[in-house]
This record gives sequence, structure tokens and C-alpha cells, in this order.
Amino acid sequence: MFFSEVNMMGYPATSGFALIVVLFILLVIVGTAYVW
Repeated sequence: MFFSEVNMMGYPATSGFALIVVLFILLVIVGTAYVW
């Protein structure tokens, strides 16, 4: 479901790129939660 949304947004359809994006978003969320 999430990958289809990413593809619809125009990002490359490579699963590796999508996985990196997901990990980066999770890292940002954890980082901001850690700061606050």
C-alpha cells in the first residue's frame, strides 16, 4: 500500500529506494521524538 503511494507520487519504483526512504523517515521520527 505504501509502496504504491510512493510510486504514485513520482518517485522511482525501485524497492531499494523506497526502503531507504522508509528507513530515513523512521530515523527522522525517532530523532525528533528523542529531541522532544
